[in-house]
Amino acid sequence: MSMAASLIITNGRLVAPDGVREGGVRITDGMIAEIGEIVPMSGEANVDARGQLIAPGLVDLGVFAIDKPAFHFGGITRAALMPDQSPVLDLPSRVSYIAKSGKPDLWVHPLAAATRDLAGRELAEIGLMKQAGARGVATGRRWIADSGVMLRLMQYAAMLDLVVVSHAEDGGLTSEAAATAGEMATRLGLPSAPAEAEALAVARDIALAEMSGARLHLRQVTTAAALDLVKAAKARGTNVTVGVTPAHFMLSDLATADFRTFARLSPPLRSEADRQAVITAIGEGVIDVIASGHDPRGAEDKRLPFADAEEGMAGAETLLAMALTLVRDDVIDMARLFELVASNPANLLGVNAGVLEQGREADIALIDPERPWIVDSRKMAAAAGNTPFDRQPAQGRVMALYKGGAPVT
Repeated sequence: MSMAASLIITNGRLVAPDGVREGGVRITDGMIAEIGEIVPMSGEANVDARGQLIAPGLVDLGVFAIDKPAFHFGGITRAALMPDQSPVLDLPSRVSYIAKSGKPDLWVHPLAAATRDLAGRELAEIGLMKQAGARGVATGRRWIADSGVMLRLMQYAAMLDLVVVSHAEDGGLTSEAAATAGEMATRLGLPSAPAEAEALAVARDIALAEMSGARLHLRQVTTAAALDLVKAAKARGTNVTVGVTPAHFMLSDLATADFRTFARLSPPLRSEADRQAVITAIGEGVIDVIASGHDPRGAEDKRLPFADAEEGMAGAETLLAMALTLVRDDVIDMARLFELVASNPANLLGVNAGVLEQGREADIALIDPERPWIVDSRKMAAAAGNTPFDRQPAQGRVMALYKGGAPVT
């Protein structure tokens, strides 16, 4: 990976905040120096985009594993890593190690563990972990049940200007549940939890965010009731943002009908009505981030009875293609899509990327949005191919990727 002192990408379609237009970009010393109509200068390397989209590299907020080949396939140039690692990211030394990993062709932004060992009881050394490179603080795969602990976390994070990334499901209700309560779970005989478990958690966390003044990011909100709470909170001026993964706007709990464990997710897949509510919320601007939820799981975790299998999906490679369906279905336009997958997560993390603007870091993807391909779990670049979209036709591929102006190979 080497970077030319000055590089131009021309003859493309720029995905800018105000829409898509023809043009190009000039990159100097790893930064975007100019966008628009680019006139080549002597000595510059020139890449012909051949009419493809010139877009910001994706910023994936809340992954559970780092798979460089999978991220590069999906156009991801930065990833915020959840603290659920072995060992847990609850010490400054561990955060520092992660913050330095991945470079130069992928920047990993660690999210510090909110509590020691993610046990939900004692706050971790959040201030020291921020100094070590943490870009946010996260509760991990589970909700913090103790409201006193959660309030102290938010107060501390507000003082440090760190976003709090919360998993919004009331653990007292979800417990050992493997599905959302309803007709499908009943037919399959799966242990289930009511969809209201999400709304209860969202309501509590929003109330605490309003009390503390913290920046709250609900990593996944997947039900109509919870989205209504978020919409009302935003109308009141609460500093809350929400995310979702493609699985929850592409699939409903019908995808679990054959007990296929690739569809065993957290939160579990919801009803068709909730899926439609998620799509509506994306179109209305209630949802702020679309992330991959990348969590590769091997056969030892997935080749089990549905209720015993581990939750999670390998999502990095399919994030862009599945998100592009929202553009083709006229839910959002292309500029809004890249707010959801690039600029909004970059803003939450406080990194100078995610948008094609002068002075931003030159993390750039060349994309053919119509390029057809078939999702195949056997051929995925991730550590495991546990995708709920296995064998599904897809459109949209990253044809070239640049990290800080240098081509990623």
